[in-house]
Amino acid sequence: MPTPPRRLASMVAIAASLLWATISVPLARAQATDGGAGQDRLVLFDSAKLLATGGVSQLEGAAGGGLAPWALIAGYGSRDSLGGNAHYTVVKTPNFLLQSEGVALGVADRVELSFAHEALDTGSFGATLGLGKGYIFGEDIVGAKVRLFGDAIYAQDSLIPQVAVGAMYKAADRRALVLALGAHDSAGVDFYLASTKLILDQSLLVNATLRMTRANQLGLLGFGGPRDNGYRPEFEGSVAYLLNRHVAVGAEYRSKPDNLTFAHERDWYDAFVAVFFDKHVSGTLAFVSLGSIATSGPQNGVYFSLQIGL
Repeated sequence: MPTPPRRLASMVAIAASLLWATISVPLARAQATDGGAGQDRLVLFDSAKLLATGGVSQLEGAAGGGLAPWALIAGYGSRDSLGGNAHYTVVKTPNFLLQSEGVALGVADRVELSFAHEALDTGSFGATLGLGKGYIFGEDIVGAKVRLFGDAIYAQDSLIPQVAVGAMYKAADRRALVLALGAHDSAGVDFYLASTKLILDQSLLVNATLRMTRANQLGLLGFGGPRDNGYRPEFEGSVAYLLNRHVAVGAEYRSKPDNLTFAHERDWYDAFVAVFFDKHVSGTLAFVSLGSIATSGPQNGVYFSLQIGL
């Protein structure tokens, strides 16, 4: 299938931003370190952070858990470098197949830029909905995250968590249909504040995220609706326990808005195991409950994600 123009434009914009960050940020930091004197040192990917401290790729492209973004910055780059990853995620439930693919870049362990494309395949249930078998809802997501304060990795003697603020611009590709289903808009922006605390001597990570959103089913079914068209706060929480340096187990919860009248939306949760083979490859397997989707529920199934990065 040819790449839609809007998706192509988003990919080009992200690529340009990543290229600019790759050229400018590490060089500027190196110049500042040298006082502007001597030979400039361009540091790209130093992979200096501890294993597993970049998190995994969240469904919408941000670094974090599978369901919730964390305050951690994507990749293993230190404050003098870049880090990044690419992911492919699939969630299979009785009636639906949700896929997400994307890339994320961490700049100086301070800023994160991401792009993801999601596709919800309705399978045979699409015919029941009158859309046709295998009807697909798609969505492009461009994200940005900035670490405000705190250091989840190195500030172990402090009670202050790492805190980051982020935004996700989302555009559904079935505009006419999602508006006909009751959504007020086919595009919108989510805003979130994430707080992450890593307790290394307890091998424990705890995250809490507050998201302001109007999105229906992540935005795949548009934004707002007859029940509620305004922004409302939603809570997302994660807890992970490191069994060893390479394996983490945990659970997540994500509350959801319920804006559409034709189909109620329910909260999501999962229980996962993540394996970090090294700093370049990781995989996550989870049981996930997505509640009711488009009048069909409950949608419980299997989540799998593969991440490759630096």
